[in-house]
Amino acid sequence: MRVLWPLCVALGAVAAGAGGRPSPELSAVWGPGLRAEAALPARYFYVQAVDAEGQRFTSSPGENAFQVKITAPDEQFTRVGVQVLDRKDGSFIVRYRMYASYKNLKIEVKTGDKHVAKSPYILKGPIYHENCDCPQEESSAWLEEMNCPQIIPQIQRDLANFPIVDPDKIAEEIPQRFGQRQSLCHYTIKDNEVYIKTYGEHVGFRIFMDAILLSLTRKVKMPDVEFFVNLGDWPLEKRKSPQNLHPIFSWCGSSESKDIVMPTYDLTDSVLETMGRVSLDMMSVQANTGPSWEDKNTTAFWRGRDSRKERLELVKLSRKYPEIIDAAFTNFFFFKHDESLYGPIVKHISFFDFFKYKYQINIDGTVAAYRLPYLLAGNSVVLKQDSIYYEHFYNELQPWKHYIPFKGDLSDLLEKLQWAKEHDEEAKNIAKSGQEFARNNLMGDHIFCYYFKLFQEYASLQVSEPKIRDGMEKVQQPDDDLFPCTCHRKKVQYVER
Repeated sequence: MRVLWPLCVALGAVAAGAGGRPSPELSAVWGPGLRAEAALPARYFYVQAVDAEGQRFTSSPGENAFQVKITAPDEQFTRVGVQVLDRKDGSFIVRYRMYASYKNLKIEVKTGDKHVAKSPYILKGPIYHENCDCPQEESSAWLEEMNCPQIIPQIQRDLANFPIVDPDKIAEEIPQRFGQRQSLCHYTIKDNEVYIKTYGEHVGFRIFMDAILLSLTRKVKMPDVEFFVNLGDWPLEKRKSPQNLHPIFSWCGSSESKDIVMPTYDLTDSVLETMGRVSLDMMSVQANTGPSWEDKNTTAFWRGRDSRKERLELVKLSRKYPEIIDAAFTNFFFFKHDESLYGPIVKHISFFDFFKYKYQINIDGTVAAYRLPYLLAGNSVVLKQDSIYYEHFYNELQPWKHYIPFKGDLSDLLEKLQWAKEHDEEAKNIAKSGQEFARNNLMGDHIFCYYFKLFQEYASLQVSEPKIRDGMEKVQQPDDDLFPCTCHRKKVQYVER
């Protein structure tokens, strides 16, 4: 069970007085980035500012209030990138990405020239960086190290449709049923190596699945498992009869299908590439939430492309009520662009600029709009369209607690916006609850836990041995690491079958 320190003291928290300074003794430091064994592409921990009276800061004490230095005491150079992100609510995320592995790490957190809480923190290693291929052989130990939940309800719901899985049967039937019309990846993980065969013409999105599987196998011994991944937008398994269902892993689920849902490729990629190729991820968004609630623009906001009819209606609604909704298209692809109806195409803006606005409209695209994790992590309130589509975490969200719902046809959207304006404090609390949900359920460690638990529980349903099938090729680990590591774990000798 995850218990975050600020939540434990929230009842006694008030905004620190103007000009107050964080207390080095009373401020708190905690999080997975202080545990050597909790390997993530970008590790992270939190700092909460507390004043000398024991009151928790609820606004920023200044973006430079805390200084963080990470060094490897035994090395001449420490190849670690560090960022301190001010969440503007009195807390900070410190994230760091390691480019080499080290025997030990020393993490110093200071305010002024004084150490904060129990700083310096000594991580007894070895501490492995992202590209180090050194899996924990005991899955139970890895799950404990990562503080993974014992049960994930969405996984239980999805797998309930498949009391048994026969790899030999699905290896034959799924390609026959879907292989000609859909883009699929057939994966086998055997002895912690990843093998793949693709079906269909458009299989470029396999890069996201390859990447998370390789990252997982570098960190933990994966179960032998064989499965199919749908690379398309729409869920595939729509049969009603439970006798003939095929297990298909997809990035999006729906109430009209039986696909097994994974975190979206977008969220997965943002976790793997944090402090790397991507600029929008679940940590960076928390440091770029725009003005305070009271200072935000009170117009509802939306930008996107024309991938659903309701989006057309939203933009038309915006043109009719521009003082209430600011919605515009950044691209036309699916429908004919009629400028008299939809206005001009506008330039893309930074996602962080969305949070200048108090009300964020989340409306389906081809399937679920994959921006919802980032919208929730901001400090604006989300108005979410009722939909048959869902991501892996939607079923844990509660309407009126984490977001404001509106009907699929948008018929009550104006009414819901009016409610939010007339109930500003309630809307602010909904925004805060949505933000807490994102912080506590959609960070990198949560995504890794979800994938591993999903494959572990799916593997337990298999009634025959997963096999490396004809036509499969091995997915190779990257070999471009500038600072190769030495794995100190005891390697299990795999028996050839």
